Amino acid sequence: MAASDAREDALALTQFSYAPLTLSAEDLACRRGGRLVFEKLEFTLGSGEAIALTGRNGAGKSSLIAMICGRLRPAAGVLRVTGIGDAPLMEQIHLVGHRDGLKTALTARENLDFVQALLGEPGLAADEALAAIGLPHVAALPVGYLSAGQRRRVALARLLVSRRPLWLLDEPASALDTASQRMLIGLMQAHLDAGGAILAATHGPLGLETAREMRIGP
Repeated sequence: MAASDAREDALALTQFSYAPLTLSAEDLACRRGGRLVFEKLEFTLGSGEAIALTGRNGAGKSSLIAMICGRLRPAAGVLRVTGIGDAPLMEQIHLVGHRDGLKTALTARENLDFVQALLGEPGLAADEALAAIGLPHVAALPVGYLSAGQRRRVALARLLVSRRPLWLLDEPASALDTASQRMLIGLMQAHLDAGGAILAATHGPLGLETAREMRIGP
């Protein structure tokens, strides 16, 4: 599936736009195990924008994502989000981590149904999301039987079953072949076109022309 096809499919299925939001970091620092991982980090991410977070292994890319998710407290500095009213930040975030986080005994459809019931804000139905990522034929298969690339695509399909404006992606293209990477680019662009925002930790190009790079560490 081409990136443009995936983008058009996602837009046609969702027909949804997000309210504006802004995520910002001021003088942010991270310590893990007593080691200073990074400090004095500042950025602003707004609606329709994407940041490709780069840096060597151990530079703190995953730690920053954990901070935004509330899993890790900053050693210094402040994270702020505006434009979401009284809603908690966690209710605005979609996280796809480096690990797929799927329940291998459940089918692909059951995994997506579970996520939709857990997160709320329904988007696509499970079968529609699987069709959007090019895997309609695996809906009834236990995820444990799928290849690494297929599991990654099912994990990414979680982004489509619940509407959340801020996507946090940790190595989203991991295990994806070239065609699947184009599909991912199309889905990400559709999300930006709808007014969403993306922060993605990556070792390679994110594939979005408008994404700006933010490097952590030397």
